[in-house]
Amino acid sequence: MKAVVVEEPHRVDVRSIEDPTPGAGDVIVRVEACGICGTDLHVLEGDFAPTHYPIVPGHEFCGETVAVGSNVQNVRAGDFVAVDPSLFCGRCYFCQIGRGNLCENWNALGVGSSYGACAEYVRAPAANAYALPNDLPRRWGTLVEPLSCAVRGFDRLDLKLAASYLVYGAGTMGLMLAQLAANAGAKTVDMVDINPTRFDLARRLAADRVAASADELDEPRGWDVVIDATGVVPAIEDGLKRVKRGGTFLVFGVAGVGALARFSPFRVYNDEINIIGSMAVLNSFGRARDLLIKGAIDCEAMLTHRFPLDEYMTAIDTFRQGRGLKVQVAPEAS
Repeated sequence: MKAVVVEEPHRVDVRSIEDPTPGAGDVIVRVEACGICGTDLHVLEGDFAPTHYPIVPGHEFCGETVAVGSNVQNVRAGDFVAVDPSLFCGRCYFCQIGRGNLCENWNALGVGSSYGACAEYVRAPAANAYALPNDLPRRWGTLVEPLSCAVRGFDRLDLKLAASYLVYGAGTMGLMLAQLAANAGAKTVDMVDINPTRFDLARRLAADRVAASADELDEPRGWDVVIDATGVVPAIEDGLKRVKRGGTFLVFGVAGVGALARFSPFRVYNDEINIIGSMAVLNSFGRARDLLIKGAIDCEAMLTHRFPLDEYMTAIDTFRQGRGLKVQVAPEAS
């Protein structure tokens, strides 16, 4: 089959590799589409510690099951599915206490050591496959995985009705988080992004106000909840200053492993600021699937680019340059 292969950091080939075959508890999925996100950039650049090379990238995907292992009962050949890429060991301390996303042997399809979905086919544990309605537009299925990360982020927040939110980054993840906040009873949802071409869509989908800087939003007491969806250190440092006394800052965006941010520990103490993190997916994939089917997010608005496997690096460049929102690669587009 044809696949994108990251041979080592900064070196990508599109070539033929061996077709996957299912183990007893696996499914083989013919990939319909695979989304690109910031984690893929970290994989390409070699600064995501769990990654082993060579690897086929791609962890946001959907497709049709074409083969199932002998012990599989939850899905059948022909089902349209989205797949949770998380691969927890189930044995370590954190898995045993129900915190699999902190697994000491953490792995994920397309991110750790297991081949992902920037390919014509991918093997996955059947337990990670979630059936989608056949009448759902096929390209929408790739959004279940990023939405499940956003749902996990909200699991980490101590939600209160009529809270004020400030979200840094009006890309796919920021817009998902903003839409979830609006649906969860936010009083206001404000957004900051340095790309003015995203302002109109942010307002249409969820934002009460959107600006290039929080200074333009005139909120002297700050916001109850501030979320960074960029992973960019200056945004994180600025966002920490915008949290209302007693409020919460959610570190959601993926920063580089060695990134460092400066903040005032006195203010954290004196203003009782909660700083929390949210890592990937934990018991949130099925709920994200249900929310997507219900229409909690505007899928069509966020899917803006689609490229064949042969143009993977063009897709990466499109994402890196902030053109559009969710960028996909699709084998059938080849």
